[in-house]
Amino acid sequence: MPIEKRLNELGITVPEASKPVASYVPAVKTGNLIFVSGQLPVVAGHLKYKGILGRDMDTSAGYEAAKICAINCLAAIKTVEPDLNKIVRIVKVTGFVNSVPDSGDQPKVVNGASELLESIFGEKGKHARAAIGMSGLPLGALVEVEMIVEVE
Repeated sequence: MPIEKRLNELGITVPEASKPVASYVPAVKTGNLIFVSGQLPVVAGHLKYKGILGRDMDTSAGYEAAKICAINCLAAIKTVEPDLNKIVRIVKVTGFVNSVPDSGDQPKVVNGASELLESIFGEKGKHARAAIGMSGLPLGALVEVEMIVEVE
């Protein structure tokens, strides 16, 4: 099934890529791999989820934030490969969660990104992953997600 059709079925609109907040590009393609810079839960130019897991935000908010980050990763991919149908595999997802030191819920938060990617891409969306707790993220974001993707 074409990816755009699947996105429509899921009610997902991939936005234009966010402008970088520092000196980097949203994604880099080398050979058949795309390395996506960390994406924040930004919607329409505004950071939607800001705070710390276990203090300001709960796991369900983090899960939703990670989904937005994954959608923004797709937007970043489109800056170097406009046709998402050329994605062969989501290779790796790394999720960073701004959390209190004793939180162990980072994997549950990053599941938001992982489960969304699998629902979009099916088997091609299954990936290796890391879910890492952080003491801070850019702009005070709750979650940041980066990806490595293989394309045709």
